[in-house]
Amino acid sequence: MVRRTRAEMEETRATLLATARKVFCEYGYAETSMDDLTAQAGLTRGALYHHFGDKKGLLAAVVEQIDDEMDQRLQAISNNAGEPWEGFCHRCRAYLEMALEPEFQRIVLRDAKAVLGGSSPESQRHCVESMQSLIRNLIQQGVVEDVDPEGLASLIYGSLEEAAFWIADGDESKTRLEQGITALNLLLRGLRRVG
Repeated sequence: MVRRTRAEMEETRATLLATARKVFCEYGYAETSMDDLTAQAGLTRGALYHHFGDKKGLLAAVVEQIDDEMDQRLQAISNNAGEPWEGFCHRCRAYLEMALEPEFQRIVLRDAKAVLGGSSPESQRHCVESMQSLIRNLIQQGVVEDVDPEGLASLIYGSLEEAAFWIADGDESKTRLEQGITALNLLLRGLRRVG
């Protein structure tokens, strides 16, 4: 038996992830066979089993990778905003707009929800904690009404996540996005401190 170096193992894992993202996005999880996927990657089913356990484990790893990339994009929006409130609003809108991106829509909002029940609890917790930090900052600045940041973050995150599922579900995604952003703008206006 040939022992593989750490670099070879990481390369194999990266190849499987990249191939799975492409194939899952193009054909969907249910229509992707492990044999076709590993053939496209130029690897064996054994490599897939070794790194991910099974096809479902591979999907979970792909979703985690996409979630991490989305989180980085959203954090960049917050970091590059002229002021915190503007960054918060743009970040919320950007999350809904991502629901139109084919990879996010197909893999995370459709397949992961159907197969895995959605994003992992760790990913959801991270999103809520990140939003909670932003809200706490807005409360301290007097921009947002003084409420419990964790409760408000959970409410907003849940609303955004459900709206993204709704946008991705069906043939009217662009219309639903417009409707979702209109509703989001109303919700965000209600958070502002009066006076």
